[in-house]
Amino acid sequence: MAAQKPRTGDGPLEVTKEGRGLVLRLPVEGGGRLVIEISPDEAGDLYDTLGAAIGK
Repeated sequence: MAAQKPRTGDGPLEVTKEGRGLVLRLPVEGGGRLVIEISPDEAGDLYDTLGAAIGK
């Protein structure tokens, strides 16, 4: 029987295009990642909102 590796899900922040949407994988404190599928329009809104929050 093969040894199983722990599935932590830790990793870098990444966004991939899948079909018509975008999949955002966001590392969270305590381990693992939050996975969210968003549309390109929602990604643009998120970009604008984050830019306003950090002053850019």
